[in-house]
Amino acid sequence: MEQRPVTISYIAASAGVSVPTVSKVLNGRAGVAADTRTRVEALIAELGYRKPVSPVRSRLLELVFEDLHHAWGTEIIRGVEQVARRHRLGVVLSEFGPDHSTIRYWIEDALARRPACVVTVAQLTERERQRLRQQGIPCVVLDPTAELPDGVPFIGATNWAGGRAATRHLIGLGHTRIGMVAGPDDVLCCRARLDGYHAALASAGLPPLIVHAALTSEDGTRAARSLLAEGVTAIFACNDLQALGVYAAARTAGLRIPADLSVVGFDDLPVVAHVDPPLTTVHQPLIEMAIAATEMALALGRGESPAQLGFELATSLTVRGSTQNA
Repeated sequence: MEQRPVTISYIAASAGVSVPTVSKVLNGRAGVAADTRTRVEALIAELGYRKPVSPVRSRLLELVFEDLHHAWGTEIIRGVEQVARRHRLGVVLSEFGPDHSTIRYWIEDALARRPACVVTVAQLTERERQRLRQQGIPCVVLDPTAELPDGVPFIGATNWAGGRAATRHLIGLGHTRIGMVAGPDDVLCCRARLDGYHAALASAGLPPLIVHAALTSEDGTRAARSLLAEGVTAIFACNDLQALGVYAAARTAGLRIPADLSVVGFDDLPVVAHVDPPLTTVHQPLIEMAIAATEMALALGRGESPAQLGFELATSLTVRGSTQNA
C-alpha cells in the first residue's frame, strides 16, 4: 500500500483539529489548549513529521524602480534603507529604464541572488511575480500605477482623498475657476487624484478645467499655459514637479503666486518647502509607505500573514504660501 505523505493537513485531520492549530504547536505559539497540544505533539512524534526546510535566502532585499529620474525615488529609498538597517540587510537597487530593457536580466539575477524579499515600484508582470512566488521570494508592490490582481500585496496612498482635499482647499478660498494639470490617464494614482478633483468640483457646482500632461516640470509648464489662457485663478497639479512647472508658466505670464494665481501640488517633496513661495501640496507619506511595504515583505518572508495584503496610507494637505483667497 502506498504510504500517505505526512503533512500538516494530515496531522490536523488525524488529531481532529485545524491546520492553524497544528501550525501553532509546531512553532511554539500560544493559543492551544494543553490537552490538544499534547495530542498534536504525540502525533508529530509518532508520524515522524519534520518541518520543511525553507530555501536559504540571502541577507539582501531588492528595491526595483521603473526609472529613478523622479525626485520621490529618494524618499522611497530612505524608507527602505531604514528597515534594512534595522534588520541588518543589504539593499540591491535596480532600475528597468524607460524601455524596460533590463527586466529580463533582472528577474534571472534576482532569482539567483535569492533576496529576503522584493519591494517594487516598477510594475511586474504576473509571470514575473509568479516566478518569484515559485522560489518563495515575497514581493510587495509600492504605490501601484495599475490595477493589481487579487492577492497581490501592495502599499499605496489615499490619492482620491488627496485630490479632493487639494481642490476643496481652493474652493474654500473662494476660487471658482480651478484648473488641474492632470497626469497620464493610464496611471492609477493620477486617475484617482483627478477623480478627487472632479468630486470636489461637482459638490460645489463648479466646472472642471483639465489638461493632461506627463509628470514633469516641463510638461507642467506647457499645461499651465493652456489653463491660464482659460482664465483660471487656481491650479491643482497632479504632482509637485508639474506644480513647479506651473510656477515657471506664471512667471513668464507676469503673474504673482499667490496674489494672481494659487497653486497646489501633490507629493510634498522636500524641495517644495524651499521654493518661493513655498508650495501648498498634498503630503504623500512616501517614507512611511516604503517602510510599510518593506516590513510587510519581510513578514511574508517569515511566513507571517498580515491582517490585510493591501492598504493605503493617509495623505494630508500641507498649506504653505502658494495659495490665498481669490
